[in-house]
Amino acid sequence: MRASIACSLIISTYNWPQALELCLASVLNQTQLPNEIIVSDDGSTFETRNMVESFIAKSTIPIKHIWHEDDGFQLAKIRNKSINAAAFDYIIQIDADIILHPNFIEDHLEIAEQGYFITGSRTLLSEELSKNVLKNKTVKFGSYIKGSKNFLNGLRNKTLRNYFSTRYKITGKNKFDVKGCNMSFWKTDLITVNGYDEQYSGWGREDSDIAIRLINSGIKKKYLKMGGIEYHIFHKEVDRKNLEENTIKMNNSILNNIKWAEKGLSQYQ
Repeated sequence: MRASIACSLIISTYNWPQALELCLASVLNQTQLPNEIIVSDDGSTFETRNMVESFIAKSTIPIKHIWHEDDGFQLAKIRNKSINAAAFDYIIQIDADIILHPNFIEDHLEIAEQGYFITGSRTLLSEELSKNVLKNKTVKFGSYIKGSKNFLNGLRNKTLRNYFSTRYKITGKNKFDVKGCNMSFWKTDLITVNGYDEQYSGWGREDSDIAIRLINSGIKKKYLKMGGIEYHIFHKEVDRKNLEENTIKMNNSILNNIKWAEKGLSQYQ
C-alpha cells in the first residue's frame, strides 16, 4: 500500500478552461487527493487564470498556477518550471483535456516504487460524447462508455493492475512507449536527468525522450494497465510540423545513450 506518499499533481493546459474545469473537478473527486495541484499553463489568456482562481477559492488543496507568456508550443519548458515548483517527492503528470477516474491517483501511488517511473493509457471519448460531457460537466463514468474508443482502457482490476505493471509494454519496441498525459515520477529522478529537454519545441516526442533518458539512467518503467484510468476529451489534433525533427532528436537519445537534457530543469533550480 503506497497511498501515503506525498505527491504533487501537475496539469498541463493551454487555452481550454472548459476542459480544465472538468479535469480539476475530477481531481477533487479522488479517493486519494494529491497534496498540491500545479496548473502548468503554456501561455493561456485571462479566462484560464480566472477559472483557476475560482478553484483556488474553493479547494482544500493548495493550487499553484505556473504560467509563462505564449511563445508557441513550449510544453517541455512549462513542465520544467512546474516540476521545479513542486513541493513534494512524487510527481504525477496529466493534461487538462483529461477527466480522471476516482481511483487514478490512488492507483499511481499504490504501485509507485523507488527506481521506477510509471506511465499509463487513456480512454478516448468520441467527438459527440465529448460535446455532451463538456455541456453537462460530466466527471463520472461507468465501466462501459457508449461513444468511447479502446474502452478496455477504462476497466479497473487491482490484481491485474499489479500483475501487468512490470510486464506490459516494458521491453522491445514498446520500451519507450509512454503517454505524457498519464505519467508519474520521483522528483529526484527528474533532477537526475535534468527534466524535460527544452530543445523539443512544437508537438511530439518530448515525453518519449524523458522516458528514454530515465531508462538510460537505470530508472525502470512500470505500465499502469487496469488502473490509472483517465478519459480523454476529444479535440482536433495540434500542428505536428515539428514531429519529424523531434523524432530525429528522440532517436539520437536512444542511439547515443543520452541521460541528461542539455537545456532542462537546472535552469530554474
